[in-house]
Amino acid sequence: MTVAALGGEELALADEVSAQLEGVQRLGVAYSGGVDSATLLALAVRALGAENVVALLGVSPSLARRERRLAHEVAAVIGADVVEVHTHEGENPDYQKNDGTRCFHCKNELFTRIGDDIVGAHQLDAVAYGENADDATRHDRPGAGAATRHQVLRPLSTVGVTKQQVRSIARALSLPVADKPAAPCLASRVPFGQSVTPEKLRQIDDLEDAVYEQGFSDCRVRHHGEVGRIELPTDELARAMEPQIRAALVAAGKETGFSHVTIDLDGIRSGLFSLQILNSSSRG
Repeated sequence: MTVAALGGEELALADEVSAQLEGVQRLGVAYSGGVDSATLLALAVRALGAENVVALLGVSPSLARRERRLAHEVAAVIGADVVEVHTHEGENPDYQKNDGTRCFHCKNELFTRIGDDIVGAHQLDAVAYGENADDATRHDRPGAGAATRHQVLRPLSTVGVTKQQVRSIARALSLPVADKPAAPCLASRVPFGQSVTPEKLRQIDDLEDAVYEQGFSDCRVRHHGEVGRIELPTDELARAMEPQIRAALVAAGKETGFSHVTIDLDGIRSGLFSLQILNSSSRG
């Protein structure tokens, strides 16, 4: 991490974020390894010192194995210790039914576990998470309500740091996730109204791992019962049709339990199922 490289707008924003942490001695950052939480973690380390900041990584079947590994690697670059917080949202019937409030129940479980188990053990004065100013204007992020309920700080959105500015700060800090694509949890691959189960999450995780092993830069595996629908960046779709790669993807999908493996010609559409339920609500 190269803090000295901050300058101009990025330095001004970093100082504003630091001001939001004034009076905090020890901070826990709800951390996923994505660009938002990693940038907040880095700015917190800059403001408070690495010894006074803890990265709190929620771990459950909805966290992809690959994302878990990457989160630890990025925290090591930043110099922050990681505490894994094992959550059990999957045992909550309100989470399992997978409606528009699923993210609320997930975040509520995480922040509850942090409050019950972590704050005292690590003598934290506050907990923060990486909501940016663009997130704050969206209506498909019910997890923000859980943050409000648990009095979790949101320094980036409070000072108006947009997603683009988050990435600019991350580049200035030389964070390896500066240009990392969004990586929603595995449960987001299950259509709303269809139950989220550990078995479905395992199938998704296994097949996505197999896609990355074939050298693709990003992917989503949508779970449609016996069908695993793979979304890829549009400029990489042609590679999926190369005989050797196609055969490997089909074999991997069937090995993990799908009867059929398909490639979505529309490519990756982040937040696809959230957008569908929002559009349905707006028509109503």
